[in-house]
Amino acid sequence: MSQHGDQEPDVAAGTAAAAGDGPLAGVRVLELAGLAPGPFAGMMLADHGAEVLRVDRVAAVARAGDRAHAGVMDRGKRTIGLDLKSAEGVAAFKELAAAADVVIEVFRPGVAERLGIGPADLHAVNERLIYGRMTGWGQDGPLAGAAGHDIDYIAVAGVLSMLGRAGEKPTPPINIVGDFAGGGLMLAYGVLLALLERQRTGRGRVIDAAMVDGAALLFAMFYQGAQSGFWGPRGTNLLDTGAPMYDTYQTADGGYVAVGALEPAFWAELVARTGLTDLPDRDDRANWPEIRERLAAAFRSRTRAEWEQIFEGSDACVSPVLGMDEAARHPHNAARGTFTEVAGVVQPVPAPRLLGAGRGGLAPATRLDDLSAWGLPAERAGALRAAGVLA
Repeated sequence: MSQHGDQEPDVAAGTAAAAGDGPLAGVRVLELAGLAPGPFAGMMLADHGAEVLRVDRVAAVARAGDRAHAGVMDRGKRTIGLDLKSAEGVAAFKELAAAADVVIEVFRPGVAERLGIGPADLHAVNERLIYGRMTGWGQDGPLAGAAGHDIDYIAVAGVLSMLGRAGEKPTPPINIVGDFAGGGLMLAYGVLLALLERQRTGRGRVIDAAMVDGAALLFAMFYQGAQSGFWGPRGTNLLDTGAPMYDTYQTADGGYVAVGALEPAFWAELVARTGLTDLPDRDDRANWPEIRERLAAAFRSRTRAEWEQIFEGSDACVSPVLGMDEAARHPHNAARGTFTEVAGVVQPVPAPRLLGAGRGGLAPATRLDDLSAWGLPAERAGALRAAGVLA
């Protein structure tokens, strides 16, 4: 545990955001329940004021009970269950879409069309609707109908080949690059672009958000670097653990520190504070193995907390590698309120921050019983519930 281990996280219980808060206030989003990237896009929109209604399967509602409301990515949303394999359920979904601004759809290509809720079906009832399609491979191409996961999408994008240490096999960065950054975040960005465009044209747009495309875009700089010769094989470059001044090192207590002393001034500060003033010239790559070995030995000589004290207030770019259970307690994160607590779960607050706008509280997802504001009168909703179509 670090020197911050005895501090409590500066978190507060989330409360429901006041109606109308945020730059997306008034934007209605229908989110078809699915795996990570779709819900993440919906969370991004809900975090900034959109009214997000997640549509689950009726059977899933019955199985999950209140657990369906506990997910971090469902915070701020309302939820219902709807049987989209029934004609009544499809008709009800179209009525909801008629009152919506955005639909987030997460099926394989062609599935929504077979259900009768594809873009053409919904644009027939709401030409202003923005239809966001989230897939791994995209709506066309040889792999469009194939199964896949984050690791597959970033592999075919060429991204996975760049990740890992020299001489070792490629290392997937959990599902950050494909699902979340290349998928959900790109879809949320696409929705914002389409909302801006609609102000000018009055018409909706279909968004083809493919994780393979998004992952490739995130690595745009490195594709250029590989073609120019600036970027070499994985694990041999300045930013991918190839350089000793940009890596992690273990400490005496089994912890780790992150070193990012790239610029000469930062490197000089690191050298001074570690006492390794006789290190060879780092600009000569032939010296990198010796520099790495001596840095590793130095960092193993003290605990992580001791190194934090040594580098406190410096520009050496040395930071403790915090566990997820420690991050909320770090003084910087606590001072900024980077984390909060909602329904007993510590989680990151919405980002980015719109300064001067204030921040509403966060709340877990809740069931939506009254759908009249979404164009589904109480009498009709009651009939659908009685028929088992609406949960």
